[in-house]
Amino acid sequence: MKILVTGATGALGSRLVPLLNAAGHTVTGTTTSEAKTERLRAAGAEPVVLDVLDAAAVRAAVANAAPEVIVHEATALSQQTSLSARDLRRLDTVFATTNRLRSEGTDNLLAAAAETGTRRFIAQSFAGWPYKREGGLIKTEDDPLDTTPPPGTEQSLGAMKHLEEAVTSAPGIEGIVLRYGGFYGPGTTIYPGGEQAEMVRKRLLPLVGRGEGVISLIHIDDAAAATAAAVERGTPGIYNITDDDPAAQKEWLPRLAAAMGARPPRRLPVWLARLAAGKWVTTVMTEGRGASNDKAKRELGWQPGHPTWREGFTEVFAAR
Repeated sequence: MKILVTGATGALGSRLVPLLNAAGHTVTGTTTSEAKTERLRAAGAEPVVLDVLDAAAVRAAVANAAPEVIVHEATALSQQTSLSARDLRRLDTVFATTNRLRSEGTDNLLAAAAETGTRRFIAQSFAGWPYKREGGLIKTEDDPLDTTPPPGTEQSLGAMKHLEEAVTSAPGIEGIVLRYGGFYGPGTTIYPGGEQAEMVRKRLLPLVGRGEGVISLIHIDDAAAATAAAVERGTPGIYNITDDDPAAQKEWLPRLAAAMGARPPRRLPVWLARLAAGKWVTTVMTEGRGASNDKAKRELGWQPGHPTWREGFTEVFAAR
């Protein structure tokens, strides 16, 4: 098939493009940087420099590529290279560009897809803190998203909700939303030298309270494999793309430190964490929800190559 991948040089896109190329698809990959076009060619994609917030440019690029499938992975997350506690108190400000890419960018791409006759549209969302913090600790795609997000995260949650609604309700298009777990592995923040790994090494990422907030993780290569599977199969709808092992902060964070050869994380009481980093971080660390991947495994015919982050962390940091 002819496939257009936005954000093709990002952490996930750079792992996805070679998989699609190896499967025999014709891939057009977008980047916002002229300097990265040769990297796309080397991976087997036809490069296009594109800002998906430019509606006219998007229409032209989609018309020229004439894709049967669009995979929307464009974010500005790579720009957040040195988040501080203050940044995490104003998540909506820090993620403003990513929020626009998930709202305006998605709308631009869907409009162009409709004009061009694109059959399937796959977009990136997130599994974890957006879920409503009530009931069970492990959520399925049918569970509701939060209606009262922590202050300073309303726009970020709203952008994800907009993306999910727009994609799954687009007329004449098979809309698929992939709610990825927290990424780890090459090109992510949980990798030797990565931002989150460095925070753990410097003991700047503490356990908060009892550390009972749950998170689901996913190796970046497994996320790419699931995305490649969604290109070819799966009914329209929403899928959690996570590993088999949702874990509380008190489990995975000390294990990550150990895999890195770092000292165990510090502990902070809830009241102090709220003062230092704000309500959102505190909420995630104490009330976060994990996600079930049963639907993705069943309907996409996908199995994570790293079923649990426990062995995954050891593999990722073994060389270091």
